[in-house]
Amino acid sequence: MVVDTTTAPVTGTVAGVPFLALPPACAAQAPAPLVVGLHAFEPPRSQAALAGAIPMAPLPAWRIHLGLPEFGARLPEGGVAEINRRGEQDYLLELFGPIVEEAAAELPRVTDELRAVFPVADTPVGLVGVGAGATAALLALAENRLPVGAAAVINPIVDPAHLVAAREHRTGVPYHWSAQAHQARSWLDLTAHAETLSRTGVPVLIVNGGLDDVSPPEHGRALHDALARSGTDRAPEHALRHIVVPDLAHAIGPEPGLEPGPLTPAGVLTDRALTEWFHLHLTAPRQVQAPTRP
Repeated sequence: MVVDTTTAPVTGTVAGVPFLALPPACAAQAPAPLVVGLHAFEPPRSQAALAGAIPMAPLPAWRIHLGLPEFGARLPEGGVAEINRRGEQDYLLELFGPIVEEAAAELPRVTDELRAVFPVADTPVGLVGVGAGATAALLALAENRLPVGAAAVINPIVDPAHLVAAREHRTGVPYHWSAQAHQARSWLDLTAHAETLSRTGVPVLIVNGGLDDVSPPEHGRALHDALARSGTDRAPEHALRHIVVPDLAHAIGPEPGLEPGPLTPAGVLTDRALTEWFHLHLTAPRQVQAPTRP
């Protein structure tokens, strides 16, 4: 693939994963840092929609957003009907859990291939995620799957039990908590990973929407507080922050969430917070612990 290093977005596929890449704000030929994004189950539910929701246009870094497993070009046989069937059968064990696990697991391989395609700096990456994509990003960070310089997550699913409860409320159908489901919940509970996350020393920004009824601000604050309690001396100053964007909902873009939509005032504030975070923590990369590949 020949990459156009102008301001035009670049689309393609690496390691079987579709992506949309936004070139750095400064169209210089020198390698620039890399920020990798993962979208949500709700809008934005595609890499293109995520690029529109958090463009981070002033950032002198490649922002490359990936399509989640089972979304877009990677829909399973049976398409959306099959996805709906899995959600109705067991939302945690057949949909949320497997997608989050696969998205986290494929990040190292995809990032390695992106480095071979794009003129990116040989420095730790930035990670961005929204909703389920945020859970996958933090899971990859906790499992030390790849070198990370900074992370920013929007409306993360801190505990899948909250997601299941929100779905029960919406559908009126109770969820059966099997032993396997309880195990999956424990594994995907981000507060349970707080000590491991803190040990990486990676700066983490947690953004919550004040109107989010699935992952409300108190969930993000609980994760922030757990990380703060587990903090180590390796973490730099201002390496952990939690902010609430008052008018932001759980879905940070318009339906159907497949194409970029206009930025709302809440979206502008969110995008500005992420841009400033990565300006602060990624454009001057620091040494991080080498990852242990599983």
